[in-house]
Amino acid sequence: MTEKSARAADEKLRIDKWLFAARFYKTRSQAADAVERGQVQINGMRVKPSRILNIDDMLDIRIGPYHHRVKVLVLSNQRRSATEARLFYQETEESQQARETLVESLKSQPTSPRYAGKGRPTKRVRRDLERFMDGK
Repeated sequence: MTEKSARAADEKLRIDKWLFAARFYKTRSQAADAVERGQVQINGMRVKPSRILNIDDMLDIRIGPYHHRVKVLVLSNQRRSATEARLFYQETEESQQARETLVESLKSQPTSPRYAGKGRPTKRVRRDLERFMDGK
């Protein structure tokens, strides 16, 4: 780690900034929204995005159907590569196994068939669609 990120370990760091730096979310605002909705908990408690994160805190993170339970190892507000970001936390064994079984079960489920478009709609279908969308 660089000197700047090492200094960040001594400072206070917000949960939304850490989630962004650890690459759980693509933007900081997405991380803040997830915390606000209760999809991220610290030590089993619902928190606000401005909550200060500490080393050794346990985070429960729900992203879609996936659930991550991680222990915070490093505080850094700098977004790093994915391999370096994985060093910021340690995922529990139970969380990894549960996620892997969920991935396998989702892969085994049949997917819904996609609509094979029949090309451009006719004039009549287009007008019906416009009436429907306009609420007439």
